[in-house]
Amino acid sequence: QVQLVESGGGLVQAGGSLRLSCAASGRTFRSYAMGWFRQAPGKERDLVAAINWSGGNRYYVDSVKGRFTISRDNAKNTVYLQMNSLKPEDTAVYYCAAVFHSGPEAPKGEYEYNYWGRGTQVTVSS
Repeated sequence: QVQLVESGGGLVQAGGSLRLSCAASGRTFRSYAMGWFRQAPGKERDLVAAINWSGGNRYYVDSVKGRFTISRDNAKNTVYLQMNSLKPEDTAVYYCAAVFHSGPEAPKGEYEYNYWGRGTQVTVSS
């Protein structure tokens, strides 16, 4: 069982930065692939970035490439999402998700993740 708690959301002007953190419980964090998803009002929840168990493989959706960076610290049971050059269209609730997965690439599908945080709101003003 893994419990996930996100933090770091807030209100920021366009062009600004935020760093989201997701703290995970449990002793086997290093065995989990992690993902950051987001859901804007009236839209589906979509993958933003994912990282495999070791941190050696990372995936980004095209709209955030070059602006967002996902990373993890297995010693601290924490995954991060550094968000730079934020745009109003990045406004959403951001969710951290985990799945027990030892493969070289983190899963991309929402249905593949079975542990979820409660989300943190990110609002980017124009």
